[in-house]
Amino acid sequence: MLTSLKNTFKHGVHPPENKEKTNGLPIRQFPFAPLIILPMQQHIGNPSQIIVREGQEVSRGQLLAKANGYMSVPMHSPVSGKIRKIGNVPLISGQTSPGIYLEPFPYSGQEVVEGNPISLDASPEEILKGIQDAGIVGLGGAAFPTHVKLKIPEGKTCDYLIINGIECEPYLTTDHRVMLEQADDIFTGIRYLLKVTGAKEVIIGIEANKQDAADHLSSKVPTDLPVKVQVVPVKYPQGAEKMLITALLGKEVPSGGLPIEVNAVVVNVATTAEIGRLLPHGQGIQERVITITGPGVKKKGNYLIPIGTPLRYVLEQVGAVENISEVYMGGPMMGVSASSLDISIVKGTSGIVVFGDNEVRKVDKIYPCIKCGACVDACPIFLNPSRLGILAKFEAYDTMAEEFNLMDCFECGSCSYVCPSNIPLVQYFRLSKGIVRKRNSAKQPKTNA
Repeated sequence: MLTSLKNTFKHGVHPPENKEKTNGLPIRQFPFAPLIILPMQQHIGNPSQIIVREGQEVSRGQLLAKANGYMSVPMHSPVSGKIRKIGNVPLISGQTSPGIYLEPFPYSGQEVVEGNPISLDASPEEILKGIQDAGIVGLGGAAFPTHVKLKIPEGKTCDYLIINGIECEPYLTTDHRVMLEQADDIFTGIRYLLKVTGAKEVIIGIEANKQDAADHLSSKVPTDLPVKVQVVPVKYPQGAEKMLITALLGKEVPSGGLPIEVNAVVVNVATTAEIGRLLPHGQGIQERVITITGPGVKKKGNYLIPIGTPLRYVLEQVGAVENISEVYMGGPMMGVSASSLDISIVKGTSGIVVFGDNEVRKVDKIYPCIKCGACVDACPIFLNPSRLGILAKFEAYDTMAEEFNLMDCFECGSCSYVCPSNIPLVQYFRLSKGIVRKRNSAKQPKTNA
């Protein structure tokens, strides 16, 4: 069933969408780089634990690193090749992570190794283990281990499984193309998710600028699945879990709470497709769909790119190596500017947006807050970014967290987008949240191993 809703969350912004250059381009396979660089820290939680050695030959899909505890996932080889080096590799944050340098065999057919299939008749626990063993994390950008997200806490029930096909980030069309081209995998993934969550109803949420995807999925819904497709108005950040729940269910997730507090679980549509694609074959994730776009890209498109492909190689292949000013991993609102072209594609990379020298807004000066209230009107979770920004300048981090709900901020960037004084509010809040987390961690009692 296909329905259109007028409901949406309050506040938010309407940045230019800039999706028209790639939303009509089908997914294409990206070539293998001469060297693959795989950081073990590609997800929230503990980094994967390497189990191969230097000089070892590996097959595509083979396990290279195992999960390091429950809050972790394994890493699989994106290519058949030889382990050239094990050592530290660069991350987008400017830090390093243990990692693997892997040289593909130049003449290999690059067939993927199959493992133990996970049947739809498997128990919820077996499916969750299969999702972890496949190395699946949230592909919308957060990279949170999916098996952890899907574990329903004791005493809670899931009535609604929401498949997030909103993709409100400007420029990105990854999820749009997945919905148009991988419908069968999406519905297979939904079958696994229903088994795990016990949900009674499935809602696929799609913004109105992707009506073709909504029509396509609606026409492909299996008759035995309780799925409806709902189209919602275009607004940023509609794709945030709490905002999407408000739009689709009319419910509000409490401060500090998770969607399960209102009996819902939200899963990104590309993540759902990967579950449906990988589990029936017992395979691990080795590649993902990524939008490569922006004014600085000649060969814009949606590409299926092996995990670990170096960013520099990607830019060379798409003709984006001249006069680069900024490269965003993710979109321009919530993405992160690449600290180096020597980093590589990771599981959470949903897009690469490239801007030349003339396309980036130059901020020559940051002016004092004029208390215009634009940031307050933009914030989708009703924080006071103006007050929080002032507190951040005075390093009053505890006050920000305890009195002004800093930790509810999910860094959508709406406040920075509308600020006439050019104050980098979201950067202030990201830094402040990191300091608060570090302080809280230091307060925790240490236990002896």
